[in-house]
Amino acid sequence: MSTALSPTGRRADRVRERLFVALSAVSVAVPLLVLALLLGDVLRTGLGRVDWAFLTSYPSRHWERAGILPALVGTLLLNATAAAMTLPVGVAAAIWLEEYAEAAAGRGGRARRTAMGWLARLVEVNIANLAGVPSILYGLLGLGLFVRTLGMGRSLLAGACTLALLVLPVVVLASREALRTVPDSLREAAWALGATRWQLVRRVVLPLALPGILTGTILAVSRAVGETAPLVVIGALVYLTFLPTSLSSPFSALPIQIYNWTSRPQAGFQTNAAGAIVVLLATLLLLNAAAILVRARLQRRSRA
Repeated sequence: MSTALSPTGRRADRVRERLFVALSAVSVAVPLLVLALLLGDVLRTGLGRVDWAFLTSYPSRHWERAGILPALVGTLLLNATAAAMTLPVGVAAAIWLEEYAEAAAGRGGRARRTAMGWLARLVEVNIANLAGVPSILYGLLGLGLFVRTLGMGRSLLAGACTLALLVLPVVVLASREALRTVPDSLREAAWALGATRWQLVRRVVLPLALPGILTGTILAVSRAVGETAPLVVIGALVYLTFLPTSLSSPFSALPIQIYNWTSRPQAGFQTNAAGAIVVLLATLLLLNAAAILVRARLQRRSRA
């Protein structure tokens, strides 16, 4: 049997509620304020350094002549190659887990169901764990597997494979969430029309989940754009006076260039590092904007 609160109790609840709301607002405002201060300092220092000559020049020992062209081109090639390798593998893994493993676990005898369910759970647990592994461990894996064991050397392909492993768990998780948004009623309708499971996946599930899949992939690649530790471990070059012409070429990247410039004592190189950070932030914003536009366009197409 409930009893009404006294006026004193109601006032105390309102005070606690207002205190909780105030603490929540402060918890949001403090990180945003720190981020705004950091961005303001970077923009104030480096925005004036970003010009056409800075974007199209090669690194130099003289800060006023140094540019980011090899690092910028290497970053774009590196992440485009990593995305091209990650997208099909990640989407295929998500489709298997969501559409095939569960269905296979529900058919056959008890032993088959137990084995398939155990395998699916094992894969899920490992993917979830890999999503939280520090990026430097992926760099060590890339150094041992791609650079040394597979003989790729310190090449663009080795860097792309390392970044592909880094973002693959995130792509799988995002793709699975996108596949789960497809209503079961559409699957049941496809079954009623006599569709096979592959026809169901290819013509019904995948087109509807594609906006979420591509958005998750682009955001995962955006994370890889700013990674420094894996590239340092596998041996990305700092001073590169030519552009990579193939996947076997040596490469540099914007995070590596920024790391090198910030370690130098000259104030001019600190300004160059701030300018490179501005370019890196602009690249990240363009990738996020592309994710939003792709999602909106595919959603309009699916509704039509």
